[in-house]
Amino acid sequence: MKCELPDDTCRAALKRLRDMGDGRFAWVRLQDPSEGELLQLAEELGLHPLAVEDALHGRQRPKRERFGDVLAVALKPLRYVEEDTAVETGDVMVFVGPRSVLTVSHGPIDPCAEAARRLDADPRMLRLGPWAVLHAVLDVAVDAYGDAARKVRATLDRLEDEVFSTSRVDHTQRIYSLKREVREFRDAVQPLVPVFQGLVGGHGEKDDLPKIAPYIRDVADHLHRTDIEVRTLDELLDTVLGAQQARVGTWQNDDMRRISAWAAIFAIPTMVAGVYGMNFEHMPELGWTYGYPLAVALMALASGALYRAFRRNGWL
Repeated sequence: MKCELPDDTCRAALKRLRDMGDGRFAWVRLQDPSEGELLQLAEELGLHPLAVEDALHGRQRPKRERFGDVLAVALKPLRYVEEDTAVETGDVMVFVGPRSVLTVSHGPIDPCAEAARRLDADPRMLRLGPWAVLHAVLDVAVDAYGDAARKVRATLDRLEDEVFSTSRVDHTQRIYSLKREVREFRDAVQPLVPVFQGLVGGHGEKDDLPKIAPYIRDVADHLHRTDIEVRTLDELLDTVLGAQQARVGTWQNDDMRRISAWAAIFAIPTMVAGVYGMNFEHMPELGWTYGYPLAVALMALASGALYRAFRRNGWL
């Protein structure tokens, strides 16, 4: 049974479910609920006040907590928008009880809809009980992590090619922006790894989900690979950022060498013209017919010699 609206009908269905012994369970899905809506269902599902507070406000670090018979799992689903080079995140809390599941979503990303579609298409998984819902939600979120990691890798590859191309374009701001998004990615993925370890690591939940444990372990393997990929992306961004800064420094050094070389070239005619512009009465060659052509030739030859030397040394 699935309830998507926290109304009196849903509460009544939950009450009837408690009196039924046919192994059925209820899945209640809430999207950005109000405090009143959540408190109504919390009473029926026996949720701890601290759990209700976490679910109401969202923005929880991925975690796993026990409140009596109810297991609470918080995660941060996300997607990568290539056009904006941005990672968008949401918040989901899953409360798994003996005969009910409550999922509370905040933000634009809700993996619960896709999880419901997958479970509707696979009755075999539904027969595994409320834990199947937790598995489905985690599976959808981790699949989205993997897809986002592949897209971030593609963006990084393109950015890396541009950094090492012949064009003199400074990509520092783009690299830093992507690095900030990858850090947000890490904040969603990395804390979820110990959550999976707790689910299948023999801390109480393992006895409750012997049939679903292999599926949880499979999702945990996918998460582990994504976690490694995200760490690698973060390290690669550090390397690319360092390479970009080194290239910018090289460009600046090249510019300074060119400026210094041209300054040296123009210093020779400036010096010669300055000497002969002092207007002293008794100076060599002032009354000589070829004095002016000689001075101009001297400036041209000296400047040309310096220009050739700088070109040979790569300064120009």
